[in-house]
Amino acid sequence: MSLVVARARRASAREWRADGLEAALWLTAATALAFFVASGGVLTTAPIDYLYSLGRASGIVAAVLVLNQVMLISRVPAVERVLGHDRAAALHMRMGKVAIILMLVHASLLLMMTARYDGNPVWSQAVALWDLGWFMAAAQAALGLFAVVFATSLLIVRRRWRYESWHAVHLIVYAAIALAVPHQFLEGSTFRTHDAARWFWLVLYVLAFGCLLAFRVARPLLRLRRHDLRVADVRTEPDGSTSVTVVGRNLDRLNALPGQFFLWRFLDRDRWREAHPYSLSRAPQDSALRITAKPSGDHSASLRHLAIGERVLVEGPLGVFTDVVRHGGRVVFVCAGVGITPIRAMLETLPADVDDCHVIVRVRTLDDAPLLAEVRDIAARRGADVHVLAGGRGVGWAPAGRAASLADLVPALTDTDVYICGPQPWADVVEADARACGVPVAFIHRERFGW
Repeated sequence: MSLVVARARRASAREWRADGLEAALWLTAATALAFFVASGGVLTTAPIDYLYSLGRASGIVAAVLVLNQVMLISRVPAVERVLGHDRAAALHMRMGKVAIILMLVHASLLLMMTARYDGNPVWSQAVALWDLGWFMAAAQAALGLFAVVFATSLLIVRRRWRYESWHAVHLIVYAAIALAVPHQFLEGSTFRTHDAARWFWLVLYVLAFGCLLAFRVARPLLRLRRHDLRVADVRTEPDGSTSVTVVGRNLDRLNALPGQFFLWRFLDRDRWREAHPYSLSRAPQDSALRITAKPSGDHSASLRHLAIGERVLVEGPLGVFTDVVRHGGRVVFVCAGVGITPIRAMLETLPADVDDCHVIVRVRTLDDAPLLAEVRDIAARRGADVHVLAGGRGVGWAPAGRAASLADLVPALTDTDVYICGPQPWADVVEADARACGVPVAFIHRERFGW
């Protein structure tokens, strides 16, 4: 069997596993609904009573989706390897939107139906629910907090907010979950009367929050002690970007691959509260890792002020923007701005079975291109062709005044793996061009860092 065929089969198998895992997460909601029905959750004496059951069912599905969200952001290695970080993040967001809508349906229908049963106005009924116990007031507070998280996650809001502000508000979702859990077990008759359902929910909660504590808290702290990561060098590149080299013990045990990224938390007084994603800008070594960042925000601009010897806590490696997803022996790397960093790392370790490689670099000016000299040097040694497209913004992804297509630079793209890394709107245009040139969707690889 040729290497190309073997790679294609592995890539196809990985896609099947990713689709299967995503389907399994959605099916957990169906399992919860099955327990709900089996335990006699659908109680009706008149057709309108189905609205009450629908309200209860929507709350059950919303709770499952929220727990799945926690699992997806727990950095579980198996999930990261199968889905990849960007697909896991996208699924997390989709489930969150569905969960919020279902929570509103749950609260609205139950409030209206209980008001009807008790003969109270809706607003009076909302207050009357507090008589059932403190947990109902807590559940109403949780709904309000979830609504705040949902509102701040809308694209029109996120674009106007700094990442740090958005992330701080987003953390209140954990408080919302803590407030919502008690009413589910203390008021939900499904869990009081059905042992299998109760165990199902306990396992879900333990698994979700166990993974969160294990991989978001315990694992990074253990790595901090085991590998003793510290800043060893901080260098300002000619284009103004900052390269930070971090050294430590036995870093090969991190199993990082070129093209992947970590969440970096520098443990000094100004930066310890924030973890930011930066790709490796050099192939990982046994004793050193390097990142390179453009000063595009407060955190990236502050990297040049890092002190030598500062301790570093990392989460990862994350992402499947690596050689693992490659199908064949022909590769095109397309990058813009600081998106060149994972490309540079992958180019450095280009496998021997890649017989044709092109690197397309989109920059405003040659002086503005990070690591371009390194990319050219590595490409010359590896026998790869480098195409630099410099100039201001045009109509498509190429510079103004140049109607370039991928096919103009690299002919016969139908059996070529295309790796794209750059600002999301720009990368969307490149992907559309690649599809128009006949590149199969499975052969197009991206890593989305959008929050």
